[in-house]
Amino acid sequence: MHELSQKLEPLIAEFEQLESELTQPDAAQREDYIQRSQRYAQLKEMIDIDKNLSEVINRIQDAEVMVKESDPDLRELAEVELAESKESYQKLHAQLIEHLSPKDPQDEQNAIVEIRAGTGGDEAALFAGDLTRMYQKYAEQQNWKVDMVDGSPTELGGFKDVMFIIQGRGAYGKFKFESGVHRVQRVPKTESSGRVHTSTATVAVLPEVEEVEVEIRSEDIRVDVFRSSGPGGQSVNTTDSAVRITHIPTGIKVSCQDQKSQHKNKAKAMRVLQSRLQQRQQEEQHEEIAAQRKIQIGSAARSEKIRTYNFPQNRITDHRIELTTHRFDQILKEGELELLIDPLAQAYLEDQMEN
Repeated sequence: MHELSQKLEPLIAEFEQLESELTQPDAAQREDYIQRSQRYAQLKEMIDIDKNLSEVINRIQDAEVMVKESDPDLRELAEVELAESKESYQKLHAQLIEHLSPKDPQDEQNAIVEIRAGTGGDEAALFAGDLTRMYQKYAEQQNWKVDMVDGSPTELGGFKDVMFIIQGRGAYGKFKFESGVHRVQRVPKTESSGRVHTSTATVAVLPEVEEVEVEIRSEDIRVDVFRSSGPGGQSVNTTDSAVRITHIPTGIKVSCQDQKSQHKNKAKAMRVLQSRLQQRQQEEQHEEIAAQRKIQIGSAARSEKIRTYNFPQNRITDHRIELTTHRFDQILKEGELELLIDPLAQAYLEDQMEN
C-alpha cells in the first residue's frame, strides 16, 4: 500500500468491470467498443505501474532490514539494492501521479515564447539572448523546430525582445513552466571593478491555438507594414515586408519581420494574435483558480521571480520548488533544461492531485 492507493480503488473497480464486459462474446458488436477498449488499455497501464510500485516498496522494506545485518558483504549488497529500489520508486511514483492527474489538452500544442529584457540595460539584453539560445538548444534536443517571429537584437549579441514558436508535439507542456521573471547575477564584461550585477528578463509562454478556436473579424484589426530593422535600428530589407497587426478592441499588437515576404509575416503574426486573444479569454475565466495554485504557470507568473542564475557560484535556483543545482553549464549553455523542467512538472502534478 502507498499514499496513492486510495485514489486508485475506483479505477481498479472500473478496470475489473471493463475486463469482464470486454470478454463477453458480443463485446465487439457494441458501438462504444473502441472507446471502451482504449479506456481499458489506459487503466491497465496505470494498474501495471501500481503493481510494480508495490513490488518496489516491498524490496525497499526488505533491503532496509538487511542493511542492519552484521555481515558486511550482505550489508553492502543491501545498500546497493536499497539505492536502486528507491530510484525505481521515484520513477514509478512520478509515472503514476502523471496518469492520475487531469490532462491539459493544450500541453500537446506548439509553444509561443516571448522574452523581454528587464532591468539591467545591456546586461539584461545579453541575458535575454542567453535564455533564447538555451531554449533553442533544448528544442533541438527534442527534435522540435524553432520558428522565429520577431526580435530586436542588440549590437552586443543580446535581445531587447524576441519572439519565436517552438513547433513540436508537447512543446507547450514543457515550456509553460518557464513563464515569469528570470534573474541573472554576474560580473558584466564592461564592469572593471569586478562587481556582481543583477539583471532580469521576463519570459511569457502561451500555446499556439488552432485557427478555428478564436474568431477575429477583419474590421477589428489594423494592419501596418514597415521596413525590417536589425541591431541599432539599421534596415535589413529594402522593401516594406515587416507587418504589425493591432487588434483594435483589446489593443493587442503583434509584429513579425522574420520573413522577407509580407504575406508570410502577416500569416505568422495572425497565428500569434489568435493565441494571445485566447490566452486573454482564459485568464479572465480562470483568474480565481490560478491565484490559488501553488505553482504559477503561464503569464500569471510574469511579475514573479521564478529563477536565479548565479554565474560566480555556478548555481541555478528555481524559487517555486526551492530547487538548487550546480549543473549550470549543462542547463544554460547546453540546453539540458529537463534538469529543471522535470522536477517542476512533478511538483505541478502533485499540486494538481492535492486540489
